[in-house]
Amino acid sequence: MQKPVKRSTISVIILICIALGIRLYASRSGIVESSYTSGIYPYISAFLRIVFGRLPFSAGDVLYSFLFLFTLWKTTQWVKRRRKEKRSWIPSKTNLLKILRFSLLLYIVFNLMWGLNYNRKGIHYQMNFEPEQYSQAELVHINNLLLEKVNQCKAALIQQNIGYPSTKELFAKTNSAFTQAAKKYPFLQYTHPSVKSSLFNFTGNYFGFSGYYNPFTGEAQVNTDVPPFLQPYINCHEIAHQLGYAKENEASFAGYIVATASGDSLFMYSAYFDLFLYANRNLYSADSVAAKDFLALLHPAVKEDIATLKAYYKKYENPAEPLFTWVYGKYLEANNQPLGMTTYSEVVADVIAYYKKYGEIGG
Repeated sequence: MQKPVKRSTISVIILICIALGIRLYASRSGIVESSYTSGIYPYISAFLRIVFGRLPFSAGDVLYSFLFLFTLWKTTQWVKRRRKEKRSWIPSKTNLLKILRFSLLLYIVFNLMWGLNYNRKGIHYQMNFEPEQYSQAELVHINNLLLEKVNQCKAALIQQNIGYPSTKELFAKTNSAFTQAAKKYPFLQYTHPSVKSSLFNFTGNYFGFSGYYNPFTGEAQVNTDVPPFLQPYINCHEIAHQLGYAKENEASFAGYIVATASGDSLFMYSAYFDLFLYANRNLYSADSVAAKDFLALLHPAVKEDIATLKAYYKKYENPAEPLFTWVYGKYLEANNQPLGMTTYSEVVADVIAYYKKYGEIGG
């Protein structure tokens, strides 16, 4: 065996051992919660936000752009060499080892910097309740409660003539919402803000993403092209990812608690609007007539927002979006979320369980 190949093989074996050690550690959710999520991770997260949060642009988006272009360039060069030299299209052992080594390194860094949070006990443990299978009657009841909330909040926004602030102002209001929520739930304390408008808004519109968290730079990215009434809740969701709520339903629930506890009508409406739509879609699967009846009872201005949202989705419909959704669903399944994209709607179960435990549907 040639020395370069031998060294690469040894390094890959070492990385495999480290990756297996991470999987073994991740299998103990209690240990992950106490030693990683509540121990090491807050320092990692705060450090990244301090370093990259000061930048006026998304460093994570720049990093991803560079990696994409670099990968595209390397692939193009590889294809050209194969065609010119008429060599086999099967990668050499050296190249295969390089690819495997890079993949293992990426996996290890991803988990150490954030990914282990997929295996924590989570917000249900922190708030002392456990989601369970809910009945159709409970789903109907939560639809009714959310209907009342979303109508009340929209009426308040209209009565007070409250408009939507600039992106910068909205980010500042989001920080204030977390400060308010942390008074009741200290584990939601958020310092060193790092929330930014994504450089990929145009792409995000076509791929169907409204925001994402970059685990390598600690930045929360928000697609600021989406309808403004969604953005307050999206901001809260992405910051929840920063705080270590990796699973989508947990980030949604943490963001929901923050938004509804904020006392800010914009945030409350945004959260109740989103949750009502989730709950109503879930009800539609069981009883379409009842779901339509609830939709008919919405405030006319809420109906207008739903029409705006449908128009937004219709405008950017394209053949690539289902593929992107499928790929992301597989990513979620690989990270301890077996329901894939359906995980997002599981936040309804969280709200129902929270209501049964505490007798309220908001923070």
